Amino acid sequence: MSERVRVVWDDAIAASYNFGPSHPMAPIRVALAIRLSQEFGLFDLPNVDLVPPSQPCADSDLMRVHSPDLIEAVRRGSLDPEFEDLLHGLGTDDVPCFENMHESAAGICAMSLEAARSVHHGDAEHAVNLAGGLHHGMPDAASGFCVYNDIGVAISWLLDQGVERIAYVDVDVHHGDGVQAMFWDDPRVLTISIHETGAALFPGTGSPLEIGGPNALGYAANIALPPGTGDNAWLRAFHAVVPQLLGAFEPQFLVSQHGCDSHIDDPLAHLALTVDGQRASYDALHRWAHRFAGGRWVAVGGGGYSLVEVVPRAWTHLIAVVAATPIPPTTDLPQGYIDYVARALGRQSPRRMTDGADPWVRSWEAGFDPDEPVDRAVLETRRAVFPHLGLVADPMDLHGF
Repeated sequence: MSERVRVVWDDAIAASYNFGPSHPMAPIRVALAIRLSQEFGLFDLPNVDLVPPSQPCADSDLMRVHSPDLIEAVRRGSLDPEFEDLLHGLGTDDVPCFENMHESAAGICAMSLEAARSVHHGDAEHAVNLAGGLHHGMPDAASGFCVYNDIGVAISWLLDQGVERIAYVDVDVHHGDGVQAMFWDDPRVLTISIHETGAALFPGTGSPLEIGGPNALGYAANIALPPGTGDNAWLRAFHAVVPQLLGAFEPQFLVSQHGCDSHIDDPLAHLALTVDGQRASYDALHRWAHRFAGGRWVAVGGGGYSLVEVVPRAWTHLIAVVAATPIPPTTDLPQGYIDYVARALGRQSPRRMTDGADPWVRSWEAGFDPDEPVDRAVLETRRAVFPHLGLVADPMDLHGF
């Protein structure tokens, strides 16, 4: 493959989205991923461009999915770090106010808009914004470390350009609730989220029974996995739902969110994936972008709070996969990067791009195990959603489950 790829990046914007030194959403995590990708030479590839956003995100862009009242509240919070507006989700532990919050959050949206424009205009087949992925932002409230929802802004812009079918796939450990809410009753957007069950994790939503509004039944799909789910079971669930829905929906555009907080070492959640399992999901989405969406693919970042050990490696793998130049898992990290982490952070970086796992997919057709919680979760999702898209949830109605 020789896909044209744009990685959208602006040091100042990414660094400015900063809730403070004690907050988990540390901007260094994204900066390290960009630096590691650079050390691997990914931005020197002939098919890869590293670009800043070409234009700001205007209030009119934000108002595609956010209320004017929220935008005004964020502006007020930008002027006063002590500002509190719980109605709009501001001034909480998750979303404390900080100087220039509006400009910073709008800048993240500008980066995702640039990625969407690049692919829609044909300047690139794939585009990446690692600083994006703020999927908890709601139409009228900030939530879960997310001020504005850059994904919703980009998807809405694409719809306004005449794109008729957009598939959104969210692999963050947390339910992609904000994006789902924004397009809940819009059959032009299929939202798929695979996450740890809301019974155990913020935001408490994402049940398989959440399937879309009355005009879009079956256009929201949620795979809610039990705590402790590891690579192979997670990949089994992913492959048992996502490609089938993409095939039925026939999207013209794929947007994916790649929060890597599903990792076993992430301090805020309870799944048990490795970097190797996460890399396998990126490979799959790359294939599916070509198979189902004509190669039109925008990938954004998201959560991930193991700042040194996980995020840089996971998202460097993502950029490499998007650029069709995957990094073999057993590859050593460049010594220059390891030295930089030690010097700048006083931390020891992992030395290889692998966690030593060798994930594989046991296909859904290999058989349903009623005693396996992940299999039960998958079947619940399939039965809730598949019939609405003309798919058979289980042709043998296995075990009468």
